[in-house]
Amino acid sequence: MTQSTARPRQPSMADVARTAGVSAQTVSRALRGSPNVNSETRRRVLAAVEQLGYRFNSAARALSSGRSHTIGLVLLASGGYYSRSAVTAGVEAAAGEAGYAVNIATISALDTGLMERALSKLADQGVDGFVIAVPLISVTRKMEEITHDIPTVTLDGSRTADARVLGIDQQEAGRVATQHLLDLGHRQVWHISGPDEWIEARQRRQGWQECLAAAGIEAPPVLEGDWSPDSGYQQGQIIAMIPEVTAAFVASDEMAFGVIRALRERGRSVPEDVSIVSVDDIALAAYCSPPLTTVRQDFYRYGAAAVDLLLRGDDAGVDLAAASLSVRASTAPPRSR
Repeated sequence: MTQSTARPRQPSMADVARTAGVSAQTVSRALRGSPNVNSETRRRVLAAVEQLGYRFNSAARALSSGRSHTIGLVLLASGGYYSRSAVTAGVEAAAGEAGYAVNIATISALDTGLMERALSKLADQGVDGFVIAVPLISVTRKMEEITHDIPTVTLDGSRTADARVLGIDQQEAGRVATQHLLDLGHRQVWHISGPDEWIEARQRRQGWQECLAAAGIEAPPVLEGDWSPDSGYQQGQIIAMIPEVTAAFVASDEMAFGVIRALRERGRSVPEDVSIVSVDDIALAAYCSPPLTTVRQDFYRYGAAAVDLLLRGDDAGVDLAAASLSVRASTAPPRSR
């Protein structure tokens, strides 16, 4: 009989957790020297490490020392290719300048379970901080626990108690966009929103509603898209068939591209027949036909600023920039009737 030469499996952090009777997250905290682990729990963890012969890998050593020189970035796979790419570029540029690497976890949908797994994966890799660019409305207890000991900055979403929030005031963005159209003389402003499960979509819609209410205007029905140009095109087909529509606030540039095409195909010109204002000011907005009036979001700068906040170690809080409108040729006063 041939004797097996396979090497025995090395004990893992999960093995240490089972032996010590604690969670893997508690093991991470104990090895990192977190003050939130009491002395008895830390003693049990260290005893289990010694009993099992657990060897620190690079991530475990980083957890123990608190320095891995790695930042974890959590992204959503959908919701705007240009914004996601710009945030990633900003994070990677700022991290690289500071001597940090970036580990990326992408989730496929707005789901708390997926978010928990992404954060757990990055935490097990020993990241020194999280940048979360996922607009989850609800936050779970596990998400709170993971981000409690690891510095976290979120970009307009997933607002755990210990996180620093960075971005623009999305509610103000909705008000600024809508007020611009009212100031031009439009008596009603329609709205094509993003998906309701997104924080940004809800806040922009709320700003639009508040602005109309302040002007004594009853808001028309909301048309909902999914941030894609195609969804904007579909909703633009509806707007094009309503003759009294002279102005629309579209929740993103990419959807606005689709709206403008739909209006043009239906024989309605922008801005002569319908004025369009949106949010994001991505690079293509200035080259749209006509160039797009839009509320600016500097995704690259936000990504870089998120890394700066992490490295400075600022306390939890909200840092929202004022909404700034880039006025271009897609908006104009309504035609006299």
